[in-house]
Amino acid sequence: MLIYKEARISGAWIWWFICTLLSLLLGVISETSRAKDIMTKYPLIDGHNDLAVPLRMYHKSKLSKLNMHNISKAATDITRLTAGHVGGQIFAAYVLCTAQDKDAVRLALEQIDVIRRMCTENKEMELVTTAEGMGTSTKIACLISIEGGHSIDSSLPTLRMFYLLGVRSMALTHNCNTPWAETSSSLYSNYQQKNNSLTDFGKAVVSEMNRLGMLVDLSHSSWGTARAVLKHSAAPVIFSHSSAYAICNNTRNVPDDLLLLLKENGGLIMVNFYSNFVACSNNANVSILADHFDHIKLVIGAESIGIGADYDGVHGFPKGMEDVSKYPELIEELISRNWTEEELAGVLRLNFLRVFRKVEKVRDGMVHNLPSEAEISLSEVNESCRAKLVPPGKTRGYMQEVKNFSENGNTPLMPVIALICFILVLIQLE
Repeated sequence: MLIYKEARISGAWIWWFICTLLSLLLGVISETSRAKDIMTKYPLIDGHNDLAVPLRMYHKSKLSKLNMHNISKAATDITRLTAGHVGGQIFAAYVLCTAQDKDAVRLALEQIDVIRRMCTENKEMELVTTAEGMGTSTKIACLISIEGGHSIDSSLPTLRMFYLLGVRSMALTHNCNTPWAETSSSLYSNYQQKNNSLTDFGKAVVSEMNRLGMLVDLSHSSWGTARAVLKHSAAPVIFSHSSAYAICNNTRNVPDDLLLLLKENGGLIMVNFYSNFVACSNNANVSILADHFDHIKLVIGAESIGIGADYDGVHGFPKGMEDVSKYPELIEELISRNWTEEELAGVLRLNFLRVFRKVEKVRDGMVHNLPSEAEISLSEVNESCRAKLVPPGKTRGYMQEVKNFSENGNTPLMPVIALICFILVLIQLE
């Protein structure tokens, strides 16, 4: 009798264990199914992807020789974007800081060319330039951004030409200062700002971006620059790939006081997935990543949050989040933390579309404003890398050119230039 009772208790425990296990399993299945349902209904718009970098670095931008559905040495391709329920992607035209004052503009143009070709030569992708285009596309909608204001070479006409090529967003800095804005990084020492994180010309850049309808991106900017921009900009701004400083105290992340200013501005922070910005180490996981979303939601609300994973821009992502197919893992985690469908719909795409539409509305209100003719002072830039135009046909002008070449250290050309000037003087004397 005792043996029978013990067996019956043991059997009850087994049934309890099986039911508990099934309940947990069904819960996981339910969250997975719900995440996919929500992402099917609200396909993700991601704020930052650097695919153009590995395309150049490993494949020499030879798209004709590349299978865009299966790209080696990259975290992004069409197959994985589809698996990740990505409906829109901001692709960055990134240029190394070492190209500043050299060939940054040319390199930016070449990266823009790669993105435009990628997004127009593949039937699953579509190049868009408006909030409406991003919101209504049934393909993977591509928006072009420039990562780093050094790519405009301190020139508003260059900024406007980039806009005409389809660029709709620009990060004011990357890991280097520009002559007019300050970076959050200490990697490069050029153009150190002294108590002036956003110069008058920097304000002119922001105002011209407002007039054009370009998204001002503050990721990589110093906190001082970010505060100045948030005070000056007439339109909402974004942090396209930054996380919460309160969770990981890296200066690339955004502190709470800036989050509150962003809320007042009506802008958006799109959370970065890079492990060093998520966990301040390489030991990140999806739970710590979700902590950033929870914290920002607590401080400024879910309506101010988006996703900007930074795939192909860095190496090292949370476990289980290694490439663009893994976005559903994050949404499952947020569902388990009782995020509502309405909140997730905003994070996935609706918050970004709202901000982009507001940027376009500000642009439309400035339609009668003429293009800015603000110029940066030569004393603020690397003068040796800028040619000086002088009136032609005057000896004084040619002699000024000779003086410029001499100041720039191009002494091997001096004899030739001197001879040309001598001949011109003789002609004028005749």
